[in-house]
Amino acid sequence: MPGAPDHARARRRAWAPLVDLRDVAVAVVTTAVGLGVGVAVVDGVSAVTPWGLLLTTLAVGLGDLLLREPLRALARLAGAGGALVTGLAAQVAVVWGALAVVPGVAVSSPWSVLWVLVVTAVVMAAGRWAWGASDNAYVVADLVRRARRHARRGDGQGRTAGGEDPAGARPPGLLVVQLDGVGADVLDQAVDAGLVPTMQRWVEEGTHRVVPWWASVPATTPASQAGLLHGAADAIPAFRWWDRGLGRLVVTNRPDDAALVEERLTDGAGLLSGGGTAVATMFSGDAASSYLVMSRGRRHGLGPGPGYVAFFARPFVLARAVTVTVAEVVKELYQARRQRVHDVRPRVPRGGWYVLLRAVTNVLLRDLTTSLVADALVRGDPVVYVDLVDYDEIAHHAGPTRPESLRALEGLDQVLRLLEQVALVAPRGYEVVVLSDHGQALGATFAQVEGRSLLETVRTLMAEPDVAGVQSAGGEPWGPLNALLTSTLGRAGEAVVVGPDAGDDRARGRARARRREDASAPRVREHGRAAPAGPGGEVPDVVVVGSGNLGLVWFPAWPEPPTLEDLGERWPALVPGLAARPAVGLVVVRSRAHGLLAVGARGVRALEVDGDVVEGDDPLAPYPGRARADLVRAARLPHTGDLLLVSAVGRRGHVHAFEGQVGSHGGIGGPQNRAFLLHPAGWAVDDARCAPVDGERMLVGADAVHHQLVDWLRAAGVRP
Repeated sequence: MPGAPDHARARRRAWAPLVDLRDVAVAVVTTAVGLGVGVAVVDGVSAVTPWGLLLTTLAVGLGDLLLREPLRALARLAGAGGALVTGLAAQVAVVWGALAVVPGVAVSSPWSVLWVLVVTAVVMAAGRWAWGASDNAYVVADLVRRARRHARRGDGQGRTAGGEDPAGARPPGLLVVQLDGVGADVLDQAVDAGLVPTMQRWVEEGTHRVVPWWASVPATTPASQAGLLHGAADAIPAFRWWDRGLGRLVVTNRPDDAALVEERLTDGAGLLSGGGTAVATMFSGDAASSYLVMSRGRRHGLGPGPGYVAFFARPFVLARAVTVTVAEVVKELYQARRQRVHDVRPRVPRGGWYVLLRAVTNVLLRDLTTSLVADALVRGDPVVYVDLVDYDEIAHHAGPTRPESLRALEGLDQVLRLLEQVALVAPRGYEVVVLSDHGQALGATFAQVEGRSLLETVRTLMAEPDVAGVQSAGGEPWGPLNALLTSTLGRAGEAVVVGPDAGDDRARGRARARRREDASAPRVREHGRAAPAGPGGEVPDVVVVGSGNLGLVWFPAWPEPPTLEDLGERWPALVPGLAARPAVGLVVVRSRAHGLLAVGARGVRALEVDGDVVEGDDPLAPYPGRARADLVRAARLPHTGDLLLVSAVGRRGHVHAFEGQVGSHGGIGGPQNRAFLLHPAGWAVDDARCAPVDGERMLVGADAVHHQLVDWLRAAGVRP
């Protein structure tokens, strides 16, 4: 790959012609065998001699070659949807034509041809598995062979006939591969288990170094990608949030909302500006070309049509991907049952749409994105960024270090090996950076620990007439808080009191009247399940959202975020009641006069006061050293929750997601904030951009990683 030692790179290029011959031979044999099985088991198709099957195989290859350019031209006009429809038609037409024109082979109907396609795909997938070949190498095999042929004979890009790359002959380029949710600790385990041989080889050969970086709260994909691609992580407070200006929830995995967010955060100079390509990301990074990008989905569709032709129109490629997708469904059903039978704990249900979602993301989407990235590399796009979500999706439901989650890294490492082969023969000298956006932490869910959801907990506490109902669970909830405020923040001779005893008798009377009026049925919304308020409609009293082990609560009826003093009068049981729950580690709330406070079950800490201002037990003690800075930042982000909840952290780093996830991220605690950055060894991380984290210096925040990537692009000459 680019950056490899000269002798290793020369050796791989010298063997490239033999590798091409081997791949062609494997493809021809598996296709011929697959067609033979298909003809044997499908009614309506017959063959007289084995030679007829071999000729059919060659005819299929010739038909694919002849149709490729016309289909690409058509896709330029019809877009990605047109590429899908015409590609499927072309697959059937090529196989049908080959079966019809070869002597000794007869076919009666297009339905027979379709079944032959499916059976052949199954046999070819099984054959490649038995051979030990990469299960998705076929996706880019033809593209790699064509690029190698161009490289060997010279194609005007400065390469010699032998495929050598004289110094400076090819312009530089950068490929960034995001392995979604893979923490630095998980990567270390995968290396020890032999699951990521490609990345391990890069490190051992000295071409790359791997370092951790700190994913700040909120440790979510939208926030991290806003930072990595745009340097604007501060624009996103969670995966979803209440926007007071819009009067509704903003959810980043909805195309319209993602587009709205990108409009707010982009300055036109993102990581991919200047002709880059984004594949399967949340935001575009100001790329010139984008495929499967959420923020551009509604306006730009799936992306330029020609990029999809290699996947949708190649005979057996899509059929094999669909076949292996079905096999992934079966694998998930078996693995989920295995957890139940062996009573693996903690665990969550793994049924419903997740079964299909895992299969699509781990096979069909991975193969499609691999094809799109390879096509962008062969085109010579200067910077290419792709997000591979396989591991993250499984880890949410199985657990971040469970066998099925770690095995997903094998498939991702195979993708890196394939893209390495493409990069060797691309018109640019691509360097490769592999990174993650965050990690994950294991733990039983909040609902499993508490017996009810965060929404139900909030609803119950809002309905409490006073604080007495929660005192038995958490001692004197307001005592440490009032002691802290009085002793450290109050003026001389003045007591500072919040909660049900705050204010004069008339204020308490008005608060009690309001509570009696509304306590019976507080209007509560969670996760956007209720429709947003229409023009002139009522907004809910409270909105509750879970983002991993970060919980966020808003009070939309208040024009401004209410303070602790306000909440103490309106719903006195709410803050101390939440802090007293065993699954909650702390609640971050604003004090009217004294800034942000972290309220725990047995102590309170002032977050914006110099020094360690703590009353009782420090609620930040179980968390990493960055907790204070991260929580202050998160609590001051635009549109952030009026209350921030972080789950309790166990001795083994277990957290409790406020969603139905056994592996989660979003807040702080456990290994979820330790992401990784695998970069070329010659590209040094700027120590001036690093900060200490628990005794180790590293890049802190996705924005810092973005600026480091931009610096590298400029130093390499990729970006002016």
